[in-house]
Amino acid sequence: MESYALLIAATLNAGTVLAIASLGLLINEKSGIVNLGAEGMMLCAAIAGFATVVHTGSDTMGFLAGMGAGALMAAIFGMLVIWLNTNQYATGLALSLFGAGFSAFAGIAYVQEKIPERPSFAIPFLSDIPLVGPALFRQHPLVYLTVLFALALIWFLYRTRSGLILRSVGESPESAHALGYPVRWIRLGAVTLGGALCGLAGAYISIVYTPLWVEGMVSGKGWIALALTTFATWRPARVLLGAYLFGGVTMLQFHLQGIGVEVPSQFLSMLPYVATIVVLALISRNPRWIRINMPAAIGKPFYPGS
Repeated sequence: MESYALLIAATLNAGTVLAIASLGLLINEKSGIVNLGAEGMMLCAAIAGFATVVHTGSDTMGFLAGMGAGALMAAIFGMLVIWLNTNQYATGLALSLFGAGFSAFAGIAYVQEKIPERPSFAIPFLSDIPLVGPALFRQHPLVYLTVLFALALIWFLYRTRSGLILRSVGESPESAHALGYPVRWIRLGAVTLGGALCGLAGAYISIVYTPLWVEGMVSGKGWIALALTTFATWRPARVLLGAYLFGGVTMLQFHLQGIGVEVPSQFLSMLPYVATIVVLALISRNPRWIRINMPAAIGKPFYPGS
């Protein structure tokens, strides 16, 4: 029973990384912008957050540094694609490649560094409940805040005027512009917020998830987060469920090894990526379902003068 509790706890921990990044990318795409630079932003945020904790000893400062790094990179990306009308896909890929290279260079001095011992997070009384306590009530506070943020995002997108404006920009920027809304600035704000959330996810990896710095430690989670937004058909609740699904698949490899299942480690390591491909293949069989939920202007440039 204890092993299953640990598996559930690890699933929530791993799923939180994907959930934070995916929710940020969902905000981007709701405004009509596709940012393929999630992997690069998360890597730069991971080294920024880790280095900040090494020098300050403060997790809060590390998370803020990660968010700042992600927001800065996203803002630069936003200026290029929104004002200069560069290709969104090519610019995003360039951002991802830049982030991978820059983080490797900047992180050379921190490979052997250690951060302070992680505090224990446990909710009194609830954490002592058999099975449920270790599984659900000994998590980092950011795990619970991510769930609350997903619920808040649902309310914002579908119950507020601001959320309606954001979605209208992603559906028909020309109509939103005709009504007097600053489409470019709204898109830039959405892109910057999405980058900050990707940065938070990257910092969470290096500070909490695996508290160390190793080159390329994001290991494709940015790409999985991108796929997850499509898998969830741009719905925050589905993003959350999908993140925990992929987190569970990721942790399953270690659980199977721990209970002595004789499966090649290489096969277990590829499980998250296989799951991503299978899910996307299944979704693509029903293009009408995607078309109904997908923002109509996603990936399309907007020219206010036209």
